[in-house]
Amino acid sequence: MNASGKTQRITPATPLVDCHTHLDQFDDKELGDVLSRAQTAGVALIVVAGTTLASSQKALDMSETHPILYAGVGLHPADLDGPVDDATFSALDAMARHPTVAVWSETGLDYLPSSPDHRMQQDAFRSQIRLALQHSLPLVVHARESTDDTLRLLREEHAEEVGGAWHYFQGTLEQAVAALDIGLNISLAKPLLRLPELQAVAAQLPLERIVLETDSFPQPFKKYRERWTEPWHLPQVAAKLAELQGTTVEHIAQATTSNALRMLKGRISLEGLTLPTGT
Repeated sequence: MNASGKTQRITPATPLVDCHTHLDQFDDKELGDVLSRAQTAGVALIVVAGTTLASSQKALDMSETHPILYAGVGLHPADLDGPVDDATFSALDAMARHPTVAVWSETGLDYLPSSPDHRMQQDAFRSQIRLALQHSLPLVVHARESTDDTLRLLREEHAEEVGGAWHYFQGTLEQAVAALDIGLNISLAKPLLRLPELQAVAAQLPLERIVLETDSFPQPFKKYRERWTEPWHLPQVAAKLAELQGTTVEHIAQATTSNALRMLKGRISLEGLTLPTGT
């Protein structure tokens, strides 16, 4: 925020990649403005994560219409309403073959008290890791109150063969190192702006293993619409990371974009990332 109370906009020259959003949950009428704000801020590629069959299909449909968007397909552990049947996995398998699907996202484990049965979550997670391996799709992993089991299942299923990212990371340095050791990148989002413990961890992470995200989703609980998290906030995360690592925003943009494209295994080239004239 600046002195006027407005959020400061920071636009690096190198296009940024927002590796994880839920733009499928925004009102369709808003999407054009959301994407325009993102591009003006220097965000040239956005991944829309699926959390259910329906949202995965919507992410795919959006990616067909808007070149800035790529899709993730997956089942969020907190959204499971029972054991996943073969028909659901078959549908995900078919979606994963689409050329605009860039990641298997969002999957993982969520052990909040209100979340589904842990064994059911683990079974669904294992099956999704195996499908991601079949399609050579990087895994974007949700791990809430479930770090040990999440890392264990990733190791047991050889997730290092596809790599990916620990989504919305807020853990310890020890947890980050464990994730790095099995091939995951660390995905940093807006908590980096406000959590001293996370800032201390981020300052020590190898820059070549960091990607950025906003986890954007509608936030009607916020009093002002302009405070909703959107992809245009991504440069703020980059700026904070630059401060913590003692470098420039441009260096962070170059590194994290390169990391994201490498994670996506060549499905998207830097030449394909464009910004509006004058940004």
